[in-house]
Amino acid sequence: MQRAKFERLVADALASIPRRFRAAMSNLAIVVEDEPPGDLLDEMEIEPPDTLLGLYQGTPLTERRWDYGNALPDRILIFQGPHEREAEDEDDLVVAIGETLIHEIGHYFGLSEEEIEDIEEKYWRGEDDR
Repeated sequence: MQRAKFERLVADALASIPRRFRAAMSNLAIVVEDEPPGDLLDEMEIEPPDTLLGLYQGTPLTERRWDYGNALPDRILIFQGPHEREAEDEDDLVVAIGETLIHEIGHYFGLSEEEIEDIEEKYWRGEDDR
């Protein structure tokens, strides 16, 4: 898929996030890259066949002190290659991009990996015990 089309899918996914969350996001760049760098995968101890779909880089809102400011934007990296390889079709790709984006935005808001996984299990995958 051409990069421009993939970036449009990312922009569409971002636009689908509720307004109150988008309004609370500032100084945050969403960046599309081809592949996660090998040294990053090594650092995170991710070995094939596992891969990395996205990554939040920055200081979560819950960890910012009163003097936080004049900082470069936090970044959410979305890796195009792994998304395309794991998606069955374009509809599946759109869903995967949205899930990755929401996951990484969760980190921006200060949610832990465990909290995000709990949300994913309960709401995205319909495994709520209610």
